[in-house]
Amino acid sequence: MNTTDDYVAFVALDWADKTHAFARHFAATNTTDTGTLAATPEAVHAWLEELHTKCGAGRVAVALEAGRKGLLHALVEHPWLDVFPVHPAACHRFTSAFRPSGAKDDIPDAQTLLTMVMHHRAKLRQLRLDSAQTRELAALVLARRQAVNRRTQLGSQLRTALKGYFPQALELIGDNLECSAALDFLQRWPDLTSAQKARPATLRGFYHQHAVRRPQVIEERLALIAGVRPLTSDPAVIGPAVLQVTMFVELLRVLQKHVERFEARVAEIFAVHPAAAFFRQLPGAGPTLAPRLLVAFGDDLGRYQEASDLQMFSGVAPVQQKSGTQLWVHWRWNASTFLRQTFVEWAGQTVLYSTWARAYYFRQKQHGKHRQSILRALAFKWIRILWRCWQDHAPYDEARYLESLKRRRSPLAAEIERGLAAA
Repeated sequence: MNTTDDYVAFVALDWADKTHAFARHFAATNTTDTGTLAATPEAVHAWLEELHTKCGAGRVAVALEAGRKGLLHALVEHPWLDVFPVHPAACHRFTSAFRPSGAKDDIPDAQTLLTMVMHHRAKLRQLRLDSAQTRELAALVLARRQAVNRRTQLGSQLRTALKGYFPQALELIGDNLECSAALDFLQRWPDLTSAQKARPATLRGFYHQHAVRRPQVIEERLALIAGVRPLTSDPAVIGPAVLQVTMFVELLRVLQKHVERFEARVAEIFAVHPAAAFFRQLPGAGPTLAPRLLVAFGDDLGRYQEASDLQMFSGVAPVQQKSGTQLWVHWRWNASTFLRQTFVEWAGQTVLYSTWARAYYFRQKQHGKHRQSILRALAFKWIRILWRCWQDHAPYDEARYLESLKRRRSPLAAEIERGLAAA
């Protein structure tokens, strides 16, 4: 990282929809100015090029609130800038320390960011871009997860709509309303009346076509269709509900198509990524979580100096607040939800594929811990293990880790031994 004397100027930008506020300090003249510029690509790049002209060949340190991706993308187009994203919570608390009234204004906020980058830069993390391959993978896995979340939300809304006029559908198509079989059924028979008008042979053919082949299950569903009565026969209720269900079905089909496209592109990039082998072989990672774990670590081995850095940045490490005799332990509210989900969801999968993870999970379960609490603690352990492997360029070895548990005489190792002996 550059020292203070290496920078010819310091710049802070406070993002807004219409205009960006800025504060700048020029080292050569020891002067500071403030102002605003239009929040358009043309204005931003023109302003940066003018700044470059003023600064000559020197480097400039820029601070802005993290999460302002549009502005961040513009800044990284200029290689003479060193960018320091500042967490919004850190900026807000720093401002509150000097303006306890809570007053907010864009220019003073920019001045606060300028103070932070000039005098507290050692506490900030300079932006270091991963390779284009890793950055594209990161954007894709996040976009896929957002699409899946939207699909889940629509599935919940579809379930609610069906309960209002056709609750029997939930037994006729199963619990997964997002699968193609459920969507095809509701497209053909969106209400009980239409399903009861269908011939039994047609319904049997539908179920066979959608991999429901057990005769008992099919006959139970046919008997249900024939023997139940509608929740309501009011056309004022059924008509709008059918239109709503049809809308949800069509939206879910579109979302599913795009989820599959995201997954195909993720698989394509991950297959040729230099780090893919390391993450692919992790227990329980699979085609969804392995790419997410890769982008969680990124390309820069120096990004997390200690395993605890990643544990805290991902939100897996808890926060302790102590005052006198009072101690409050809680999770990190300002961490990336997606990053925390990545590690916790993967930890849940390792319970199925890793001997020690499974033993740890059930040991904690016996002590009365809740599932999510156990998985967060397990993720905490996994991050420490993976960070060490990642730093050493060594693939994770389950047998080697089990051996280390034995050497350390871990209670977990003794429990695993007892379990193997009993088996």
